[in-house]
Amino acid sequence: MSANKIKIDNALLKRYKSHERKSKPRRVVCKILIVCEGTKTEPNYFRKFAAFNRGTIVYEVNVKGMGANTMSVVDEAIRIKENSEKKNSEYDRVWAVFDKDSFDDSKFNGAIDKAKKHNVNRGWSNEAFELWFLYHFCNVTTATARTDFRKRITEAVNNSDEYKSKKAYVYEKNAEDNYEVMNKYGSQENAIKWAEAQSEKWSGQPYAKQNPCTMVYQLVRQLIGTDAVLNKELMDL
Repeated sequence: MSANKIKIDNALLKRYKSHERKSKPRRVVCKILIVCEGTKTEPNYFRKFAAFNRGTIVYEVNVKGMGANTMSVVDEAIRIKENSEKKNSEYDRVWAVFDKDSFDDSKFNGAIDKAKKHNVNRGWSNEAFELWFLYHFCNVTTATARTDFRKRITEAVNNSDEYKSKKAYVYEKNAEDNYEVMNKYGSQENAIKWAEAQSEKWSGQPYAKQNPCTMVYQLVRQLIGTDAVLNKELMDL
């Protein structure tokens, strides 16, 4: 999906759809750009949010999969954001989504700080994006090796009360139905709650040392329309 339509925070006052008839409610358009490190796992997941109706707020979600390293993802998010500002056509929120993986600690910390400096939201995970998936099934409080996520997610789905299939489930990173699987057999509500609680425990620690931790819950909260700060900005227009 191309990232040609751009909007960011300071554009909120410029963009909403209103109906001429007073009997019809005003519809507010919220545009979010997500620049991802991966080309399949994250884009396949986040693109599922674009189809949802959230009442008076209409979300337009643009996702760009980079297939590049952490700093490159942040740089691309900054580049698109700045270009959009020049064209006066901005996103309401710009996100950079990336993992710690084996990336150097100082460079990982630096990427997050750089994104913050340029007002790009940080959807980072330590160590891997799959931590967010695993939170749908259990409260992860100890570090999990990247090589173990496939096994743990596979076991969690097969052991869930909702999974009744005779065919054993096997987690695949690039599967197009990962969003449906996580929400049907796990709990998005619990994932947000557990991920947030774990992130708060790391307050003040260097990002690279915060393991396990994922900030994807903040992005998902916006995408499902439950971010109070963003909603207030939009509805106060």
